[in-house]
Amino acid sequence: MPEGRALTEDQVADFQECFLLFDTKGDGKIPVKQVGEVLRALGQNPTESEVKRLVQTTCQDKADARVTFEQFLPMLQAVSSKQNTDTVDDFIEGLRHFDKEGNGLISAAELRHLLVGLGEKMTEEEVESLIHGKEDAQGNINYEEFVRMVLAQ
Repeated sequence: MPEGRALTEDQVADFQECFLLFDTKGDGKIPVKQVGEVLRALGQNPTESEVKRLVQTTCQDKADARVTFEQFLPMLQAVSSKQNTDTVDDFIEGLRHFDKEGNGLISAAELRHLLVGLGEKMTEEEVESLIHGKEDAQGNINYEEFVRMVLAQ
């Protein structure tokens, strides 16, 4: 999405087409609980807390609320205009704190615990799919290679 520029009619039409794929009732609206899915389908990567904040300003906590495209578009613009400032080095530095021996390795069990329990929590299945095959014979993972692999996906 272009930064700081108005959207073209074609872009808005493409976004609306994707939005309407999630409209299962045919009323031009999507369930509020699917806002994050639609944003991700449109190439954005908001956190769950960002989605919750955007939705709360629009829907005032009605769990069964539905969102129109006109309500959704400003949410999409807000998420797309936010610069992603996380870098590979930031993630590596964060994991370095768990590198007890200073050898570039973190135990797979500890990494699993971090990914399932902290920040944007992942499911056991998601973590397993990321970690599978990355452990050495001692059950450790080179966290620098791991971060580069995850961010390249």
